[in-house]
Amino acid sequence: MNDAQLNCPTLEHPLDRQERLPLGALLALATAGFITVMTEAMPAGLLPQMSSGLNVSQALIGQLVTLYAIGSILAAIPLTIATRGWRRRPLLLSAIGGFAIANSITALSEWYWLTLIARLIAGVFAGLLWALLAGYASRMVAPHLQGRAITVAMLGAPLALSLGIPAGTLLGTLVGWRLSFAIMTALTVVLVVWVRWQVPDFAGERVGKRMPLRQVFTLPGVRSVLFVTLTYVVAHNLLYTYIAPFLQPSGLDANVDRVLLVFGLASVLSLWIVGSLIDRWLRELVLISAGLFLLSAIALGLWRDSPSVVYIATAVWGLAFGAMPSLLQTASAKTAKEAADTAQSMLVTLWNVGIAGGGLVGGLLLGDLGVGVFPWIVAGLLVLTLYVAAMARGHGFPRAV
Repeated sequence: MNDAQLNCPTLEHPLDRQERLPLGALLALATAGFITVMTEAMPAGLLPQMSSGLNVSQALIGQLVTLYAIGSILAAIPLTIATRGWRRRPLLLSAIGGFAIANSITALSEWYWLTLIARLIAGVFAGLLWALLAGYASRMVAPHLQGRAITVAMLGAPLALSLGIPAGTLLGTLVGWRLSFAIMTALTVVLVVWVRWQVPDFAGERVGKRMPLRQVFTLPGVRSVLFVTLTYVVAHNLLYTYIAPFLQPSGLDANVDRVLLVFGLASVLSLWIVGSLIDRWLRELVLISAGLFLLSAIALGLWRDSPSVVYIATAVWGLAFGAMPSLLQTASAKTAKEAADTAQSMLVTLWNVGIAGGGLVGGLLLGDLGVGVFPWIVAGLLVLTLYVAAMARGHGFPRAV
């Protein structure tokens, strides 16, 4: 494949898939993920400024994040199914363009209700984008490189969480929240040009090959991947969402940013480590990830009053979690094959359900039982995760051949 073909290709045949990683195209997908996570989480870091600017309480500003997640939950599956016949690059560009519209409205809006609508729109496009990314990345490369390709494409999410969100919060403090969202729009416009230049186009699913949603759900291994996704994400968000009160016994509640930075850096390191192993050791890596998170939860449950243990356990937790989205999306894509986008839309939906469920369950437990029980509930969920992943040795998380 020559350079001209790489710069703006239209790949149609499996034999055209590259035997090396097309980094320019994959990094464009990673940037799309980065912008998606930044758009989702920025209101959480800019609560006081947005509360003042829109003349509503900080609690109402917090609902901007909730509505974004609701948009993703509601839209991922139906939008993915409705657009299965579309060519992939125009669909990808439409999803990215939706963020430019939503962030522009957010930057200019003087009304809370209009900002809510913009956030819902952003969440809808996020659901579609996350459903596209893994399948898109896997179609660019030969089968033995699919896991590595998905890992590169997923790099934007942990970078946004570990570095982008703190930087965005600082930027909002310095230049204001409106300009921060305007800058996100500018980045999105640059990304549109980048995608048009570097990312190949693919045909959508032909009518005769489109599986109904129920048939995709019943494919061998798909339900195991979805179950592991839900339990793992609920466990993660139960602890992550309420990390501040959890850190009080160790005296680190005043240093939440440092603890989360340790988590974020360990997550990025995890992606770097897993990237070269994912195609050969997918099953083992999933089991190791769940096992490390389980050990971290137990350590936090036993010694959460020790700052050193908290930092070490958080680093282990970050190592466990960082590559898990790539591992799960790779497992889903390999299991569903031609129906990968539909399977990914279910995974995205359950991922967002897990985010909301972790926050909801944590809120209920916080008042009744206290934050001290969180690690043990997390541990219980991870035992279930490990069991299902270990049992899915034939499909879903198969043994290496």
